[in-house]
Amino acid sequence: MPSPQELAQLVFLVRGEKVMFDADLAELYGVEARSLNQAVTRNRKRFPPDFMFRLTANEYTSLRSQFVISNSSEGRESGLRSQIVTSKAGRGGRRYLPYAFTEQGVAMLSSVLRSSRAVEVNIAIMRTFVQLRKLMDSNRDLARKIEALEEKYDEQFSVVFETIKRLIAPPDPPKRQIGFK
Repeated sequence: MPSPQELAQLVFLVRGEKVMFDADLAELYGVEARSLNQAVTRNRKRFPPDFMFRLTANEYTSLRSQFVISNSSEGRESGLRSQIVTSKAGRGGRRYLPYAFTEQGVAMLSSVLRSSRAVEVNIAIMRTFVQLRKLMDSNRDLARKIEALEEKYDEQFSVVFETIKRLIAPPDPPKRQIGFK
């Protein structure tokens, strides 16, 4: 079973949503991406647009260009590298744009796939999403506490507080809302 850190590397930010891609999920579940997508197609009513959506050609191209470096040996060793990055345009590559599954869509997949491995993987993925949410919340809480301390103390510490704020601030969002979060 992959660790939460390995799973977190498979979570991307697309259209302001944390998502996982069909090929990565299929690999985790131990099925072919084609089989996973067929199961989803047979149960289409269970996957409204806020659970799952297909990437646009521009989003797909942008992801491929942003994450070409993911072909490193680190990705190969863990066995958990994104198919978006490694697929080729020629023979053997994707013939369709990938699906992106939100947290709710990933949860719905366990009811569609119905294998014990799917249940185990879903539990691990749900725990990872919860950890990511907690991490984001703790950064917000820390920022609020620093602001409160800053108000208490005089300008003598303003440089220290500014530096701390810059260190914990999330990076500027990319021009297109695609990428790691």
